[in-house]
Amino acid sequence: MKIAQVAPLWESVPPQCYGGTERIVSYLTDELVRLGHDVTLFATADSVTAAKLDPVYPKALRLAKDLSCREAPIFLQLEQAFGAKAEQFDLIHSHVDLMGFPFARRCRTPVVTTLHGRLDLPELLPIFEEFPEMPVVSISNAQRRPLGWVNWQDTVYHGLPPTLYDFHPQPGQYLAFLGRIAPEKRPDHAIAVAKAVGMPIRIAAKVDPSDRDYFTTKIEPLLDHPLVEYVGEINDAEKNDFLGDAYALLCPYDWPEPFGLVLIEALACGTPVLAYRRGSIPEVIEDRETGIICEDLSEMIRSVEGVERIDRRRCRDHFEARFTVQRMVRDYVTVYERLLEGRSLVPTAAMPAALEQPIRLPEPAAGF
Repeated sequence: MKIAQVAPLWESVPPQCYGGTERIVSYLTDELVRLGHDVTLFATADSVTAAKLDPVYPKALRLAKDLSCREAPIFLQLEQAFGAKAEQFDLIHSHVDLMGFPFARRCRTPVVTTLHGRLDLPELLPIFEEFPEMPVVSISNAQRRPLGWVNWQDTVYHGLPPTLYDFHPQPGQYLAFLGRIAPEKRPDHAIAVAKAVGMPIRIAAKVDPSDRDYFTTKIEPLLDHPLVEYVGEINDAEKNDFLGDAYALLCPYDWPEPFGLVLIEALACGTPVLAYRRGSIPEVIEDRETGIICEDLSEMIRSVEGVERIDRRRCRDHFEARFTVQRMVRDYVTVYERLLEGRSLVPTAAMPAALEQPIRLPEPAAGF
């Protein structure tokens, strides 16, 4: 198949440090090439890929400090991928969420979109009502629940190369937090857990500009503690030991997590995960087998002692059975083939005529 992969321009593919969507696009693209498909990646010029690279901007937009209008290269990318060059491909796989919908509607080449973000926001409903025909893929069953009536083609869980991380059979002596410093990720809860159980915690996380005030006012004061070490952003090579040498990964997320790539990165290392029951967590973590699913902060604190009863080999086996890049690509190829054969799945639920009640976001947990 001749396939176009359309990646976000905010990060390179793969990202230099943090960037879940771009990382998945990289693994997916390279595995498709390995399987013999003719793949073109629409991404920034600093991307590294086994596919043909069609760059629309010299570097990741996050690094482009001199760029006044970030929308300009994005619209150029969308016009090139869905317009001027679309007929070069059998199928276009979009990872730019809603932004591609208006272009995809006018594109003669079949387009499928993987939705990588949360879908419970009220402002999203009119968009999906306007574009109900768009074939879309979810990254967890929980992610699609607020919009069960849209044109879902499948749920495809993320996957990683099996050789990306090494299995670490022995637990370390510290707790780990990896990802973003953001209110919905609750790094303050992770720190509270570490302090309550008297165990060191290492925090490897990026701070987006939109979260800078939260970091400086809410989190930075908590870092001045002998148990807390903030190491900043890390890359894949650094993640191997950071996660593998940890006693457990803490994911006290207080939002409907769409997937949680860091969860399967930890499992690949053999490291158990402690997480709140939010969004996709119960689909990824086997409670009491590969981690412990908690309802609140108090339960997470109590659950730390139970980590020693979790078999780290079981964590790695769970990763290899469900979350490799090979399985992910098989699932996507099945979606591609079905769309090309004209066998697109039809929605199983009717689109609501109107909302009877407004969508309510989950209440944030109390701060600590």
